[in-house]
Amino acid sequence: MEDYAYVLDVLPEGRPDSKRRFRREAVVYGLGIEEFKIFDMKPIPGAAINIGDRCYIGKETEERTQIDHVRARVNFVELTHTAQSELGFVLDEIVKENEEKFIQFYNHAGPISRRYHSLELIPGLGKKTMNLIVSNRPYSNFKEMEEKIPNFRNPEKYISQRIESEIKESDQKYRLFVR
Repeated sequence: MEDYAYVLDVLPEGRPDSKRRFRREAVVYGLGIEEFKIFDMKPIPGAAINIGDRCYIGKETEERTQIDHVRARVNFVELTHTAQSELGFVLDEIVKENEEKFIQFYNHAGPISRRYHSLELIPGLGKKTMNLIVSNRPYSNFKEMEEKIPNFRNPEKYISQRIESEIKESDQKYRLFVR
């Protein structure tokens, strides 16, 4: 269950391609922080909501100041172009905010099969880099990873690229972060 979401796009007049032109409702698209689910949400009338805001969407209705309720879970293809382009920036922010969680992934990632390691699923990581990551464990932060592994810059970018590919392609065999 997601408690917080980052706003990807705000449509105060509703979607322009909706079939109900006479009664459009405001739409907010958001990305959950824990399980990276994409939501179609209804804003509270008059609430100031901007792209990139962190909103509470949990069960406690008294704490909700920007979002009234979550209407539905949506796929990547159902998002507006603005929301699709904003996704990468929001993911970078989430990964930097939850650095400990993703460092634990690098520290504890294990093999999927005899020939395939879960670190190889991350775009841009091959067998050599994966072996360097495994041999230099444990890590306490991303900066330490950059220092220990030569030619491995911005480890948080690799994670956010993997999350973005899992969101875009829902039929992947192995899913590391998106539920």
